[in-house]
Amino acid sequence: MTYQLHQGVGHPVPGIRLASTAAGIRYTDRDDLCLLELATTGQVAAVFTQNRFCAAPVVVAQQHLAADTARYLLINAGNANAGTGAAGEQVARDSCALVAEQVGCRSEQVLPFSTGVIGEDLPLAPLCAAVPTLCANLTEDVWASAAASIMTTDTRLKLCSCTLEIAGRPVTITGMAKGSGMIHPNMATLLAYIATDAQIAQPVLQQMLQTAVVQSFNAISVDGDTSTNDACVLLASGASGIQIVPDTEAAARMQAALNVLSRDLAYQVVQDGEGATKCVTIRVEEAANEREARLVAEAIAGSPLVKTALFASDPNWGRILAAVGRAPVARLDIQALRIWLDQVCIVSAGGRDPGYTEQAGQQVLCQDAFTIRVALCQGVASTELLTCDLSYDYIRINADYRS
Repeated sequence: MTYQLHQGVGHPVPGIRLASTAAGIRYTDRDDLCLLELATTGQVAAVFTQNRFCAAPVVVAQQHLAADTARYLLINAGNANAGTGAAGEQVARDSCALVAEQVGCRSEQVLPFSTGVIGEDLPLAPLCAAVPTLCANLTEDVWASAAASIMTTDTRLKLCSCTLEIAGRPVTITGMAKGSGMIHPNMATLLAYIATDAQIAQPVLQQMLQTAVVQSFNAISVDGDTSTNDACVLLASGASGIQIVPDTEAAARMQAALNVLSRDLAYQVVQDGEGATKCVTIRVEEAANEREARLVAEAIAGSPLVKTALFASDPNWGRILAAVGRAPVARLDIQALRIWLDQVCIVSAGGRDPGYTEQAGQQVLCQDAFTIRVALCQGVASTELLTCDLSYDYIRINADYRS
C-alpha cells in the first residue's frame, strides 16, 4: 500500500483554508454556512447532478466554472435553493458577489452550493450578515467544523484523510461529504469536497475525479432518489510543489489514494443512510458486460421489498431472485445463475440451493454488514454497489423533514 488512510479525521491541506458559521438560514443552534478558499496556484474539478431539475447553485456553479478558475466555494445547509426559478439563480449569483466583494476576487471565481429543503426561497439577508465573518476566519485546521456545517439529516460527520509520499515528499488528501437520504447513483449523489496539496493540471484533475466518482459516490444507493443539488468537487492547491503528470507512477499512486478516500467517504454516507441499520455490498459477477452487471445490482439495491427484508433480517431470498429477474438485461439464464449471502449459497439451478438453510441465511442477515453476490454466468464483467436497508425510521425522518 502506497498511502495511509485516516478515517474520520480531516488533516489540514496546505493551500486550502476553511471557515464555518451560524447564519440561521434554517437551523438556529448550529453552523450552517461554510466557505472554502483555494490558493491562487490551485485548480478545480467538479461533477454535478444529472437530475434535469437541477438547483440554482448547480446552474450558477457550472457557469462560473466555464468562465473562470474557482477560488472559493460557499456552501449552505438547510435550504437547497432548488425549484426556485430565476429568483433562486439570482440569489446564488448574489451570494457569490458577497464573497467576491469581501476577498477581492471576481464573482465568477466563487462557486455556490446548497443542500436542504427543495422549493423554498433562499433568503439573502442571512448570507449578507454571515459572509464577512466567514472571510475573516479562514484557517487550515477546521475540516471537522466545516463538515458539521453542511449536514442536514446526517447524524455524523463524514471525514477522511489520506497521506502518501511522492518523490520523497509528503502529499495530503482530505475530504468531507454530506448525505444521508436522497442518495442514488447518477453522478455524485450528495455533496462532497476533496482537497489535495498536489500540483495537478485541470484536465488531469477532472479525469482523476471522474475515475474516483465512478467507483465511489456513483456506486451507492440509499433510497433510489437522485437529488437536485448533487456535487462533488476536487481541489488541488499545488502547495506541496509535487507535480502529478499523467501515465507516471506518481499519477497511479495519486489516483489509487483518491479512489480509496472517495470510497471511504461514500461508505460513510451509506452507513449513515436515513434510518439505516445495515450496510450491504451488492456484487454482480460473470455478467456479459459492465452495464448489465450494474443494472442487476441496481435492481437489487433499489428494491423496497429487498431492503425491508434486510431490515427485518429476514432471509426472504425470493425477493432477491425477483429483483434479479426484472433487471433489464438482454438475456438471463435462470438455470445457470447463482446467488449468495456472504459465503452461503441461496440460489442455484433456478431455485433454492440444495445446501441452503434458513438458519444459515438469517445468520448472515443479522450482521451489520454483509455481501449479496450474484453470478450471472454470462461473461467476465463485474460491478459493486453499496446500499443499506429500509427501516421504520426512514419513513419517520422524511415524514417529519419539514416540520
